[in-house]
Amino acid sequence: MVQKYQSPVRVYKYPFEMVMAAYEKRFPTCPLIPVFLGSEILSEYKTEDGSIHMVERCCKLNVDAPRLLKKIAGVEYVYFIQKNSLNWKERTLLIEAHNETFANRILVNERCSYSVHPENEEWTCFEQSASLDIRSFFGFESTVEKIAMKQYTMNIKKGKEVIEHYLNELISQGITYIPRWTPTNASTVKEAVTVDSGPVHILVQDSDVEPVETLAHSTTKEPISSHCCGTESSTPDADKLDADYIERYLGQLTPMQESCLIQLRQWLQETHKGKSESGEWKPEKIPKDEHILRFLRARDFSIDKAREMLCQSLTWRKQHQVDYILETWRPPPVLEDYYAGGWHYHDKDGRPLYILRLGQMDTKGLVKALGEEALLRHVLSINEEGQKRCEENTKVFGRPITSWTCLVDLEGLNMRHLWRPGVKALLRIIEVVEANYPETLGRLLILRAPRVFPVLWTLVSPFINENTRQKFLIYSGNNYQGPGGLTDYLDKEIIPDFLGGECLCNVSEGGLVPKSLYRTEEELENSDHIKLWTETIYQSAFVFKGAPHEILIEILEGASVITWDFDVLKGDLIFSIFHSKRAPETTRKDPSGPPGAQPGGNNVQLIDKSWALGVDYSMVQSALVCREGESIQGSHVTRWPGFYILQWKMHMPSSSSASSLPRVDDVLASLQVSSHKCKVMYYTEVLASEEFRFVVSREAQ
Repeated sequence: MVQKYQSPVRVYKYPFEMVMAAYEKRFPTCPLIPVFLGSEILSEYKTEDGSIHMVERCCKLNVDAPRLLKKIAGVEYVYFIQKNSLNWKERTLLIEAHNETFANRILVNERCSYSVHPENEEWTCFEQSASLDIRSFFGFESTVEKIAMKQYTMNIKKGKEVIEHYLNELISQGITYIPRWTPTNASTVKEAVTVDSGPVHILVQDSDVEPVETLAHSTTKEPISSHCCGTESSTPDADKLDADYIERYLGQLTPMQESCLIQLRQWLQETHKGKSESGEWKPEKIPKDEHILRFLRARDFSIDKAREMLCQSLTWRKQHQVDYILETWRPPPVLEDYYAGGWHYHDKDGRPLYILRLGQMDTKGLVKALGEEALLRHVLSINEEGQKRCEENTKVFGRPITSWTCLVDLEGLNMRHLWRPGVKALLRIIEVVEANYPETLGRLLILRAPRVFPVLWTLVSPFINENTRQKFLIYSGNNYQGPGGLTDYLDKEIIPDFLGGECLCNVSEGGLVPKSLYRTEEELENSDHIKLWTETIYQSAFVFKGAPHEILIEILEGASVITWDFDVLKGDLIFSIFHSKRAPETTRKDPSGPPGAQPGGNNVQLIDKSWALGVDYSMVQSALVCREGESIQGSHVTRWPGFYILQWKMHMPSSSSASSLPRVDDVLASLQVSSHKCKVMYYTEVLASEEFRFVVSREAQ
């Protein structure tokens, strides 16, 4: 398996020319990087005007590997070829490196770049990406991979420290400013500028400029120290992450954790885009960085597992309009009066604090008065509010706050809380929360646990993730009042009065729900709100090999607008739009293919096999290939009345010619569709052209 690394954007608050002077000090060898034993220039090229400088080096590395492994491999050192392309005019440096040793067994490719910060030309940005592909290594592939990743991670950490060390060294030598490149003749280009402590290897032009040593003490030039203490750097590119931003808003991450976050974020940006009628891409809202990071933590930074979990959650959020729950959900009076839970300041770590007086709550009465759906919706609104409060506290406390603390008071818990339908509702809610809000609970304080609590815990704990269970702290009786108790996590000033503190808590005291508020199952079933477990504005359908899914839209007058929004949940699909003057008949047909690949009830086919394209129906929009995981939005302005058919069919890779071997992509694609089954979730709507223009203008605003 190919291991990949992608760094965030690291910002040096120094001009490009100063950073290049510091970078050159790393050669021919660098004592600050013990693994780097030395380098030799293989070739060098400069343009006549000095704007381009290209150097190719052979670098000698001493890899920290077991002696036995080195003996088996028959090498003591590892050699890499590094090619540097420095453009003084554009102020960029591109570094490309690959391994020369064991090139037939291991492929290592690295690409680094230095460039000017797009928002501050006195700052320099650095990016780094790499890939490792171990094809074979005497049966030690796994060991070599671990050693390589460990060594690379250590060198990543040292990289920025080394550049900053040499920058400080330059400043201590009196060099605080280096002029930019200007067009000159070849004869006016110097290779080095000498100061008291020795040469600084960097190209500097001397046409109409003072020597660097003079400029370093000039009062007309701003000293470089002002760039060191400037304002906090912003992300250079909206699609990229700044290392300072990660540390400030997301916390301390290892280089590989940063890389996982960036790779998953990039994948979301690439796949969650809408395609308009013209085929152009338009960005769709993707989750916030802290939300993506939670899913990575929940899956131990396995990109594939986190991506699968996150995609399922995004589909669920979209399907049930969860993004709008804080705007649309208004708790019924019964909840406001009898639901004993609410937000209460924050704990000592700055996490928002939620208090739930579960022992005082009539779970049976709430379920009978509201139903499971309303309780789930209320719990989801609490989780959405918790994420919002975390963001606010991050700004207030100046450090990352990504989770909240929940305090559960079990005083009053008894056997009535073990009412079977109530426990069933609780388990379903836990299942939904665990799947869609991972790593949002920082700590759970369970106080005054009675003797009946172990029974409830036995029922509930199997549904709670192991990482979440480790955050539980359980106190029986009044143990929370002693050492290691509540005061270790909450300031005395905010401990609620019902727990012996002096702070007045506004959380409802709960109580029994009057039976007069109970509703029948039929009344609950006919409630107005959309049910998160049953109803949705989106529909799902399976697509099989030889059996596309098609929907019919009748247009009574031209110039109407058909809009669509769909997600490809499994497999690759081709999306097309057809027009017919006559109404097709809805049929369900057996697809061609192996047994067991029959379309289900939600697979509908409208275009009869006897119909001829161009005679009975015509294609009105070019076919669009949609890959698994993509989110597609678009519209089509109808030209004629009649029947429009939206079709999703399975995308099969084109067969290779007999004289050539199949491509790797084709083989992988054929494996993906070996089950002969794809899935799509879609929503369509027809608007009058005037309505559509109004919607577009509102979105533009």
